[in-house]
Amino acid sequence: MIQIDALPAFSDNYIWLLQDVTTQTCAVVDPGDAVPVEAWLAAHPGWRLTDILVTHHHQDHVGGVARLKQASGARVLGPAGERIPAIDLALRDGERVEVLGLGFEVIEVPGHTLGHIAYYHADADAPLLFCGDTLFAGGCGRLFEGTPAQMHASLGRLAALPGATGVYCAHEYTLGNLRFARAVEPNNAELAARFDEVSAWREQGRISLPSSIALERATNPFLRTSESSVKKAADERNGGPIASPAEVFAVIRQWKDKF
Repeated sequence: MIQIDALPAFSDNYIWLLQDVTTQTCAVVDPGDAVPVEAWLAAHPGWRLTDILVTHHHQDHVGGVARLKQASGARVLGPAGERIPAIDLALRDGERVEVLGLGFEVIEVPGHTLGHIAYYHADADAPLLFCGDTLFAGGCGRLFEGTPAQMHASLGRLAALPGATGVYCAHEYTLGNLRFARAVEPNNAELAARFDEVSAWREQGRISLPSSIALERATNPFLRTSESSVKKAADERNGGPIASPAEVFAVIRQWKDKF
C-alpha cells in the first residue's frame, strides 16, 4: 500500500512524498528544496529514496533534485521537452513508468511551461494525478510559456480523467483561487460550500489537498468554460459575446492575473 504525504516547502509549495511501507522505499514529486526531504529521511532511518518525479523545470520544483540524487542515487524522471537537472528518464506523452510498483501514464500538459507533464495512475478505486502547476485546486497555473489555447486543451485532458481521481498539485493556492472562482460564479452553491470548508481548514492549519477531478469540474472556473454561468461572466468582462470555450478561458485567465 502506498501512503502519500505533503512535505511543505518555501511559503506555499508541497513536495509530495509517496511511501511504500512494506519495502520502506519512497519517491518524491517536484522537490524544489532538498531540506524537507532530507529531514524526513533523517527522521525515518532505514527508508530509501528510489525515485524523483519532476513535472516542469521551474526552480521551486527542481531546486533540490541534484542534491537528493547525489545523496540517494534515486532515479530522476521528468519531461523530455525541458532541461531537468540530473535527469535519468526523459518522458513524453503517452509513455508509462513504474514507481514504487504503481504504473503511471505521462500526460503532456503545455501551458504553464511548454514541456510540462503530469503523472496519472489509473486505478479502479483510487486513481492519482500529480499535475504540478497545471491544474490547481480551484484554479490553474499562470501562462509563463504557453498560450491560452494550449492550457485550455491541457486542462481539458485532465478534466476528462475519472471523477474520483485525486488531484495532487504543487501549491497551497486553494483559498485565493476559490475567492476568484466566486467572483466568476457567485451563484454556484457547491463552490460557496467549498469556499467555507477550505476557509475553516486553513484557519485550523490544515492543508486543502488533495482535491478530486469531480470537485474541480463542479467548482473550478477554468474547467467550466462551457458552462453558461462562466461564459456570462466572461462575456461581461470582455464587453461582448465570446465565441468559444477556449476564448472564455483566455478571458478569465487574464482576469485572474489581475484579480
